[in-house]
Amino acid sequence: MSTPKLFQYAILWHPTKKQVEDESKKSCVLVQPTTILSTDSNSAAITAPMSIPQEYKDQIDQIEVCVKPF
Repeated sequence: MSTPKLFQYAILWHPTKKQVEDESKKSCVLVQPTTILSTDSNSAAITAPMSIPQEYKDQIDQIEVCVKPF
């Protein structure tokens, strides 16, 4: 078993081109940078999407999950 390491992740939402043109929507941070323990970046990237707010789960193609080692 590997020793866990610190990772940070944040989740962003980006509007579609139509949303930008019709509604003047802008990208926003859905989940502020969060620190977690994980064995590797792949595990961290799998854990992060679990915190996507329910109202955005149907817009998964507009979500960006950013993961970095601490």
